[in-house]
Amino acid sequence: MTRIFDSDLESGFATRAIHAGQRPEPLAGAIMTPVYLTSTYVQTGLGENKGYEYARGKNPTREALERNVAALEGARHGFAFSSGMGCLDSIMKLFSAGDHIVCGESVYGGTFRLFDKILTRMGMSFSFVDTRDPNRISEAVTAATRAILVETPTNPLMRLTDLAAAASIARDAGCVLIVDNTFASPYFQRPLEFGASIVYHSTTKYLNGHSDMIGGIAVTNDDSLAERLQFIVNAAGAVPGPFDCWLALRGTKTLHLRMERHDSNGRAIAQWLAERVGDDKVLYPGLPSHPQHELAKRQMSGFGGMISVELGTRERADAVLRKVKVFSLAESLGGVESLISNPASMTHASVPAERRRELGLSDGLVRLSCGVEDVGDLIADLDQALG
Repeated sequence: MTRIFDSDLESGFATRAIHAGQRPEPLAGAIMTPVYLTSTYVQTGLGENKGYEYARGKNPTREALERNVAALEGARHGFAFSSGMGCLDSIMKLFSAGDHIVCGESVYGGTFRLFDKILTRMGMSFSFVDTRDPNRISEAVTAATRAILVETPTNPLMRLTDLAAAASIARDAGCVLIVDNTFASPYFQRPLEFGASIVYHSTTKYLNGHSDMIGGIAVTNDDSLAERLQFIVNAAGAVPGPFDCWLALRGTKTLHLRMERHDSNGRAIAQWLAERVGDDKVLYPGLPSHPQHELAKRQMSGFGGMISVELGTRERADAVLRKVKVFSLAESLGGVESLISNPASMTHASVPAERRRELGLSDGLVRLSCGVEDVGDLIADLDQALG
């Protein structure tokens, strides 16, 4: 079971980002955590080892990342995985055939695909509801409900869930609240503080921040859940390689610096877009025109760099995507470079077209991941692309 040092929870965020869960390497005093490239560990005798037997179960580089992100989220336990989807799939192995999950209807396309195309075949059931309304969550809960799973803000419609209200519903129902915190990052939002049981991320995104690895991570304060997750880590084996863990750990050291710039760029670009195309076409929780702006201010300390813009048609979206020069047309998000995408044909292509229309995810929607470049250059790029 992965634990952080108690003192790591008492420091400021920037100090934790740089130091939490890590100590100078004892052999030579290396300030950076070594990359432990080993598949197995020498044992001194039968049943005698240094806490490590086989690298699927534990790896010192991986443990440093787990401790670090747990400290950033205010958690006691962290578990790293080979991808964000590998993380979610492993979390779902906490549940069994016959269990029911209430899930936000506006979630990442890969989340919907995993639930709708794979886990339903294994006997689990899901209700997809608009989690903006706590009453919808409560009404969907049944005697078989074992978890409520939400993204906030959602990908790509930027809808929010009231975390305190969702946690209260979960407690009353005797189930767990699972929160995908990828868009906000622990710098701007810490769902455990509002009563969430498990928080998870695609570490590929903001935590790593450099678009050079794939990974996922889950954290919790529940000792029983942690024990079960550790068993699943070892038994199912969706673990990351040590070098990917090292890359993510390098990324978390600058998370506080990067998120400030993502946020300032996001706010400026969202405001400019609202004036350029109309605030009713721009989805960004930091805009006063966003219908959940007050909730965003209550449970987030910043709004980040993710913006969605409604351009009306696929043809209009395609024209803009072809013209951008600083923004790069690509999937993913959260890197230092600015990216632009069309969710309907990219990240959410696995969601049936009829369902996308029901959600309000149109073919003309464009999603921006605002990087840390000079904001004037980003705005100029969008201005020329919009024509």
